[in-house]
Amino acid sequence: MKRNTWQREAVRTALSENENFVSAQALHGALRESGSSIGLATVYRALADLADEGEADSLQQEGEALYRACTPGSHHHHLICRNCGLTVEIEATAVEDWARQVASQHGFTRAEHVVDVFGLCERCSKLQAGPSSS
Repeated sequence: MKRNTWQREAVRTALSENENFVSAQALHGALRESGSSIGLATVYRALADLADEGEADSLQQEGEALYRACTPGSHHHHLICRNCGLTVEIEATAVEDWARQVASQHGFTRAEHVVDVFGLCERCSKLQAGPSSS
């Protein structure tokens, strides 16, 4: 476990204040706006460390790493809105069963997986559909 510095704690706190996935640049900007002197490279390192330790989820979207605070030690999956970024943690028992079965069929043990489902949330779907004709 890494040493808990003020910079790391600032990143952890800022990340926990966001409900959706956020980039290192956006988080850095928010920290700077609040008066922090933290550097962008430090934010990147802290986010990578938090993800490695299970305190943050990370995903790649359009070539950029995005991060979100999560409950350490909990395995979960996400529904993520491609438009507004709304993120919902979901259970996926069928995916868990399938992953274990496929791994076993091919002789794999201790298999791990990441499942993120991207789509449009209800609000964004309605906005894209335009005004209803009722």
